[in-house]
Amino acid sequence: MGRHWAGVAVPRVLLLALHCGALLLPRCSAAAPPVGGDVSALMAFKRAVIDDPHSALADWTDADGNACDWRGVICSSPQGSVVSLRLSNASLKGFIAPELGQLSFLQEMYLDHNLLFGTIPKQLGSLRNLRVLDLGANRLAGPIPPELSGLSSVSVINLHSNGLTGNIPSELGKLQNLVELRLDRNRLKGSIPGSNATSFSPMADNGSTAHSGLCPSPRLNVGDFSYNFLAGKIPPCLKYLPRSSFQGNCFQDEYSILQRAHQICTSASTAGHLKGFKRSPPDHKHDGVQQPTWLLVLEIATGVLLLVFVITGAITASRSCTLKPSIRISSWNRSKSWSDEITVLIDSDMLKSLPKLSRQELEVACEDFSNIIGSTPETVVYKGTMKDGPEVSVISLCAFEGHWTSQHELFYQNKVIDLARLNHENTAKFLGYCRESDPFSRMLVFEYASNGTLYEHLHYGEAAQFSWLRRMKIAIGIAQGLRYLHTELQPPFAISELNSNSVYVTEDFTPKLVDFECWKMLFSRHDKALGHLNSKASFRGRDSLEEKQADVQGNTFAFGVILLEIVSGRLPYCKDKGYLVDWAIKYLQQPEEIGKLVDPELSNVRVEDLAVICSVVSRCIDPDPSKRPSMQIIAGALETGIDLAGILKESSLAWAELALSL
Repeated sequence: MGRHWAGVAVPRVLLLALHCGALLLPRCSAAAPPVGGDVSALMAFKRAVIDDPHSALADWTDADGNACDWRGVICSSPQGSVVSLRLSNASLKGFIAPELGQLSFLQEMYLDHNLLFGTIPKQLGSLRNLRVLDLGANRLAGPIPPELSGLSSVSVINLHSNGLTGNIPSELGKLQNLVELRLDRNRLKGSIPGSNATSFSPMADNGSTAHSGLCPSPRLNVGDFSYNFLAGKIPPCLKYLPRSSFQGNCFQDEYSILQRAHQICTSASTAGHLKGFKRSPPDHKHDGVQQPTWLLVLEIATGVLLLVFVITGAITASRSCTLKPSIRISSWNRSKSWSDEITVLIDSDMLKSLPKLSRQELEVACEDFSNIIGSTPETVVYKGTMKDGPEVSVISLCAFEGHWTSQHELFYQNKVIDLARLNHENTAKFLGYCRESDPFSRMLVFEYASNGTLYEHLHYGEAAQFSWLRRMKIAIGIAQGLRYLHTELQPPFAISELNSNSVYVTEDFTPKLVDFECWKMLFSRHDKALGHLNSKASFRGRDSLEEKQADVQGNTFAFGVILLEIVSGRLPYCKDKGYLVDWAIKYLQQPEEIGKLVDPELSNVRVEDLAVICSVVSRCIDPDPSKRPSMQIIAGALETGIDLAGILKESSLAWAELALSL
């Protein structure tokens, strides 16, 4: 059975041809004990592992100095050198010891699907005989060491699903035997190093000694760079790879598909350009989140009451008789002090009443967390199928135990409670949460919308399949969902970053609003975000009325942008065309010109519907937030102004429901 990566099936014959020799020999009892250097290197790795829940390294002992019988270790015969290290899916938590670079005869290193963190040691670049380096699906951070260019025999490098940052080293182009390179689902930035040559054959070795990024790699036929933050243009010499190998980035290239939203790519550079549109703080990588000095601010904000809680346990005990049950949430940092711990009040009974799912059952549902359907710097989204049948989306926070503080935990728990109260046809249904410490996990589970996002349909789908009537149905559905969130819930609920990517679509084109971006503020080191988290109201999960009103008004503006996107089929921002709002405003101000807003590929456009949409958009994007109408008014205007009967014709089920209601 061949592996499938980046949409390409890798023939097993090819891998066998690359891995032949001593590597595939079975472990033999006649093998001589490995040299002392190999044993010491392996023991250094064991010492760097701080948690081994499945006792994978239990038999690793230097009592007899023979590592050939250890679990996951394969030696050559008769030399007795370690040639393979296989410890996949062992839940090992710790670092990759630099001493592994001393295993001079090592040909395979499989450490994938563990909980390894820290950086990739540059010493691994000295493994001249290594043919497979698989460190995928861990929690590794930092840059890819350029020293890996020393792996002269390597054919497979797999670093996918980590937290790697920085640029892709151009030195990797020196790896003349490289067949497969997986760097997907990290946080790499910059451009892909490559030549400007317009043609390149992956199987042709031209003997050139000049290295221009990855292009000289003569055997590279599997490459995956998807779901990073890579920018610029895709090197022409790599365009023999599938287009899916480059999706989920920030490329500005005709060859690329399904790129990240411009707001995510540009972050702070575009914040505030759309007048009145509330944006999240700039993206910062949270793998280095600092422990904030929030306690002093919190003590000042909460006054004498909280100070009494911290100083004297007696007063805390006396108050516990009259206040709601409390739970003690502590920072998980290794070096704790009294200032790192605080007793906070939370409605624990409400949290206990929500469905709690185990990591194990979610791992089974999501196929060992291999079925990734999306990612951001803050989260990874998996698709799964629960044991009882329903398909789910599992949002896993990219949180590290050592960086998780009590305020993070309180924010998470309050957000779980907040999301659980949503119950509407046009909001994603909350199904449960996962909160475990071994391994550290913070996840949320929602119903799965199988038809992708509104963004994908508008910008990558076929106009014929996304008719005017379907667009109107989605527009009204979004308005109804926002009306529920803003006016029917108390306190109101606002989507953190409302855009066409936060609108999922079901098979019958019913829109589902999601709030996957609410975690940006939690992990951001921006001063404003920290101040927001440290305020008394927010710390207890209650924003001020002014803040909530601003969020609601920001959603109203964003809804106006989505309506323009639905009508025109244009991106909210394009480098060549600028901002959609700036382009549309001149037509919105002249009723006779509104026809120019419509996607030219659309047919059967209803002029009456278009007039209603443009009227609503004009009011939603008013520069003065106080003049924007409530979603109660907006939804009512769309419901009464657009021909719902025409939309109902698209769905036989809707017609049946309408007939029953008469």
